[in-house]
Amino acid sequence: MASKTGRTWLDCKNPQMADHFLRLAVKSLETLYSQLMSRGDAAADITSSKADVEKDLLRILSCQAESAVSQENSGEAKVYMQRCKDMLQRIPKDTAYLSLMCYNFGVDTYNLRKYEDSTFWLSQSYDIGKTSAKYGPGPDVLAKALRLLATVYLEWDCQRFQEKALDAVILANKECVSTSGLYLKIRILLRSEASDNHIRAGLDEMLESQVPLEVCQSAVKLLMSEDREMLAFEYLKCVSQHFGSSPDLGAALVLHVELLLQRNKELLAKQKIEDIITGHYSGKQLTPDALTSLHVILWDQASKHFEAGNYAEALQWYNYSFSFFKAGQMEPNLAKLQRNRASCLLHLQQLEKAKEAIKEAERSDPESIFTQFCIYKIAVQDDNVQKAVEALNAMGVLSKSPVSSEDRLLLSESAASCLLCLAAQIALENGRQETAVKALEVLCESSKDEAHVLMGLRCLVRLVFSSAENSADQLRDVNLDKLLPYLKQALHTISHQSHMTAERRAEDANWFRKIAWNSALQCESRPDGMRDFFVLSYQLSLLCPPDRALLMGQRTSLLMAAAASLELCRKSPHSTQAEDLTLALEHIQACWEVCKTLKASGNLPADPTDSLLLLYEFEARAKLSDPKVETILESVLELEHVETKVLETMAGLAMEPPAHFPQLCKKALRAALSLHRKQPQADPTHCSKYVHSLIKLSLPSGVSEVESRVLQELWDYFEDALSIISAAPDGFPEMETLWLLTQAWNAGILLYSLAQYHEAEKWCGLAMSFIRHLGSLRESYEMQMSGLYSEILDRLDKAKKNIHTEE
Repeated sequence: MASKTGRTWLDCKNPQMADHFLRLAVKSLETLYSQLMSRGDAAADITSSKADVEKDLLRILSCQAESAVSQENSGEAKVYMQRCKDMLQRIPKDTAYLSLMCYNFGVDTYNLRKYEDSTFWLSQSYDIGKTSAKYGPGPDVLAKALRLLATVYLEWDCQRFQEKALDAVILANKECVSTSGLYLKIRILLRSEASDNHIRAGLDEMLESQVPLEVCQSAVKLLMSEDREMLAFEYLKCVSQHFGSSPDLGAALVLHVELLLQRNKELLAKQKIEDIITGHYSGKQLTPDALTSLHVILWDQASKHFEAGNYAEALQWYNYSFSFFKAGQMEPNLAKLQRNRASCLLHLQQLEKAKEAIKEAERSDPESIFTQFCIYKIAVQDDNVQKAVEALNAMGVLSKSPVSSEDRLLLSESAASCLLCLAAQIALENGRQETAVKALEVLCESSKDEAHVLMGLRCLVRLVFSSAENSADQLRDVNLDKLLPYLKQALHTISHQSHMTAERRAEDANWFRKIAWNSALQCESRPDGMRDFFVLSYQLSLLCPPDRALLMGQRTSLLMAAAASLELCRKSPHSTQAEDLTLALEHIQACWEVCKTLKASGNLPADPTDSLLLLYEFEARAKLSDPKVETILESVLELEHVETKVLETMAGLAMEPPAHFPQLCKKALRAALSLHRKQPQADPTHCSKYVHSLIKLSLPSGVSEVESRVLQELWDYFEDALSIISAAPDGFPEMETLWLLTQAWNAGILLYSLAQYHEAEKWCGLAMSFIRHLGSLRESYEMQMSGLYSEILDRLDKAKKNIHTEE
C-alpha cells in the first residue's frame, strides 16, 4: 500500500511526499525479506515469495531513483540504480524495464541541459540492456539510446567528445542501422571538422543503405550550411544518378537549382532550369510537389529582380515559370503569374504585351481584385480614363467580398485598402487627379479599415483645396460641394471608430474640424454651405478634448450656423421656412449650453454673443408665431448692456412676414427710443424714425379702431415727437415734421367725420402745432392750414349748435 501511495505522489509531481511512503515500503519489504531468509530456502513457496519481494523491492528502488532525479539529486539516484542493477542477476526479466527507465532519465536530464548526467543515464541504459540478450529491450531501443548519447556529446562539446560521439553513433548503427543514425554520423563528422574523405565515406554509406531521397537532400543542405560546397554538389550529382529512375528525381534537381541560386550562380541555375524544362516535356515530368517548389524558387528570384528594378531579368524568371503551364490551362496561380508578367512588361513599356498578359489573367481569375488592379495600372498608363474607372469600381465591389485563401497568403486583411491607396498614388504620379479622386472615393466607400478611410479622406480634402486654389468662383462652389460629403464621412468614421487611440481620434477630429471651419468661411454667398460646414465643425469639436479655446470655437460655429439658417429662411418661400427656423432654434439652444459652460469656467470677456443669440431666437420664434417670443424681448431688456440697434432690429422682425406682433414691435421701439434719448447726444434723426414707426403702427386704419385708448397712445407719440423737435429744431428732418403734421390732421378729420368734434378740434390743433417747426415750407403750409383750420373750427361750432338745438 505504501509503494502504491508513493507512486501516486510521484505521478502528482510531489517527490518529497513520495519519498516518505517509498521509505516505509522499502523498510517493510526488507523486514519481510529478512523474515523469509530466516526460515531458510528449501520450500518452493518461500523461494517464490522471496522472488516476489525482490521484484517489488526493485520497483520501489527504481521509484526512489526517479524521485531523486526529479529533485536533481544525481548521487542518490545513482545509488538506488546500482542496487537495482545488482538485483538483475536474480530477476533478469526486469532488464528491459530498468534499461528504459535509465533511458527516460537520460531524456529528462538532456532536456534540462544536464549533459553529464544525461550521458551517465544513457550509458547505463545501453549497458543494462546488453546484460541480457533474452530480456533486454531489443537492438532498435539500444540504438535509440546510443543515438541520443551521441547527440548529447555533440551538443555538450563536440571538440572534446567527438570520439565518444562518433563511437556511440557507429555502435548504434551496428546495433540497428537507421536513417537517423546515418544522418547523425554525418552531422558529427562535420562538427568535428573531419576530412572530406571521411565524410564522403559516410555519404556513400547512406546511399548503400538505401535511405530515402529526402534524407539525402537534407544531407546536401547540411553540407552547404557547413561550407562544404564542393562536396555538397558532388554528392548531389551522385544522388541524382542514384535516383535517376525514380519519379522523385525532380526534387533533387530543384534542390540543385536552389543551391546554385544560394551561391549566386545564376547562369548555371538558368542552364539547369532549361534542362529541367526540356526534360519535363520529354518524359521526365516533375512531381506536383517538386514543380510547386520550383515555382516558388522561380517567383522568389523574379521578385528579387523586380524589387531591384531589373524588370527584364524578372520577366525571364517569370517566363521560366510560365513554361510549365500548358496552353489553355486555367488556375489562380496562372493568373498571379500573368499579373506579375504584366507588371514587368508595363515597366518595360511593352504595353500591348502587358494587355495580353492581363487579359489571360482575367480569363483565369476574373474575380481577383489584383487582376483589376493590374488592369487599372495599364489603363492609367494608356490614358484610358473610362477603363481605369471601371477597374476601380470593380475593385470596390471585390473589396467587400472575402479575400480568397491564395490571396491571403500574399497580403494582409487590408489588402484591398492598400491597393486602392496605391491606385490613387499611381494616378497622381501620372498627373491623373480625377482618377486619383475616384480611387480614394472607392477606398473610403469600401474599406473597413478606419485608418485607411481617414487617410483617404484627408487626401481627398487636400485635392479639393488644391483644385479650388486656381478655380473661378463657380468652380470653387462645386469643389466645396464635393468637400461636404467627405467631411460628413470623416465625422461618421471618427464617431464610430473602435481601434484607434484616444489621442489619434482627437488629432483626426481636430484636423477635419479646422477644415470644416475654413470651408465655412469661404461660403459668404452660400448660407446653406456655411451652415452645413459650421455644424460639422461643431460636431467634430465634440470629439476633441474640451478646453476654453475649443468651447469658444463651438460657440462661434453654432452662432454662425443659426445665422446662416435664418438667412436661408429669408430667401425661402414662407411655406418652406419652418424647417430652417427649427434648425436655427436647435443651433441656438446648443449655443446657449456652450455659453453656460464658458461662463461657469471663469470670466468671459464682454461680447455681443448673448444679444445676437436672443436676436436670432426672437426672429425664429416670431416667424414660427411662437408665443415665447415675448419672453425673448424681456430677456433682451434685462441685459446689462443693450444696443438700440438690437431693439430696432427686433422691432422690424416682429412685423416681418410671416411674423405679425405689432405690440412687441411697439414695445421694442419704445425701449429703443428711451435708450437713445438717454444718450448724451441723442440723434434726432434716429428718434424721429422710432416715433414715425410707433405712430404708423398706432394709427387707426378704420372707424372700428378709433378708441380712446388707441387715441391716447397715439397722442403720446405725437407729444414725444414735439418734444424731440423742440429739443433739436435744426436737426429734425423737415419732411418728417410735415408727415407728422399730416397724420395728426388726418386723425382730426377722421374724428370730425365720426362727429367727435371735441377730439377733432384737439387733433387739428395738434397738427397746427407742427407748422411752426417747418422750415422753408412753413409759410406756404401756414397759409393753407390756417384757412382750413378756421374752416374746421367754424364747422365745429355749427355742428355743436346743431347738437344743442336737437337737444
